[in-house]
Amino acid sequence: MALHSQIAGSIAFVSGANRGLGRAFAQALVARGAKVYGGARDPGTIDDAGVIPVQLDITDPKSVAAAVAQCSDTTLLINNAGILRGGGLIGAPNLDGARAEMETNYFGTLEMSRQFAPVLGRNGGGALVNMASVLSWITFPAVGGYAASKSAVWSLTDAIRQELSAQNTLVVGVHAGYIDTDMAANVAEAKVSPEDVVAQVLDAVEAGQEEVLADGLSRAVKAGLGAK
Repeated sequence: MALHSQIAGSIAFVSGANRGLGRAFAQALVARGAKVYGGARDPGTIDDAGVIPVQLDITDPKSVAAAVAQCSDTTLLINNAGILRGGGLIGAPNLDGARAEMETNYFGTLEMSRQFAPVLGRNGGGALVNMASVLSWITFPAVGGYAASKSAVWSLTDAIRQELSAQNTLVVGVHAGYIDTDMAANVAEAKVSPEDVVAQVLDAVEAGQEEVLADGLSRAVKAGLGAK
């Protein structure tokens, strides 16, 4: 039986909901009839109508636990929060940037998934969405640490999908190239809009689709993984 989750009437939690893609998720979820919690380090930065602000630092297990306790009716988790430090891996002066990217993008996503999974299970299964990247599969020196963290997110998404299938939780992995947000503000390449990505993801949740390739670049790179 294919797993799926209707957006209208769902109770969604979006991490990093105060700007960029996370804000687009929160706004679209409200528009589609969901109750929406928006997590941010400073909940005062969340002021969109219909979004309930929640203090959240995904790198702090106690902060995550407090959010879980406050939002125990959640049926849809959007793991959107992430950071990009950039810089080379070998040429960097230290490991601080790479550690921060892994701590937030990988371990933070894992912490959110671990703590919210029982909530989703108690509430009927629901769905969990992880934002990965086309950089899960390719990399460049300037984003080596970020790409490594997103490769880890891709792997953990596949693993928790298997673990959570028994509780009927749909797990969706999302990959895109450049999204038109602050993170890619200095990139001159073609970008997909946050609203386009969000629409594809929410449609995928309703259809029970486990992977979203949100733009031409991600589709091309995924298709070429087996090429020699």
